[in-house]
Amino acid sequence: MTTVLTPASQLTAADRCDRCGAQAYLRVVLLSGGELLFCAHHGRKFEPELKKIAAEIQDETERLTSVPANASEEER
Repeated sequence: MTTVLTPASQLTAADRCDRCGAQAYLRVVLLSGGELLFCAHHGRKFEPELKKIAAEIQDETERLTSVPANASEEER
């Protein structure tokens, strides 16, 4: 059986962690189907177990430390 994964859309502020309700920065597509969303904290906490059951992990945690392109000089 071949599994075809479609590219996931970028996570938004409306996407919430399934564990605590904070903004989600990780999407875990499960081998069994479906997906889980996690904040950075819970994504790191559960990472070893998630890797065992994940078909794909979309990690957008770099957005937490990146500087927006429209940031002023003093914000950089």
